[in-house]
Amino acid sequence: MLYWIYILILVYLTVIVLIEFFSAEGWIKKITYAMLLLPFILRILQIK
Repeated sequence: MLYWIYILILVYLTVIVLIEFFSAEGWIKKITYAMLLLPFILRILQIK
């Protein structure tokens, strides 16, 4: 049960960061959001 809560929190944070990624204007901000998204997506896919 705790595992699924962890995954749901990660999905929620990933969606928020994705929204910010697509609304960001500078390429430096987009790179920053992409670097932040990478570990979230890997954790959701269970790739450590």
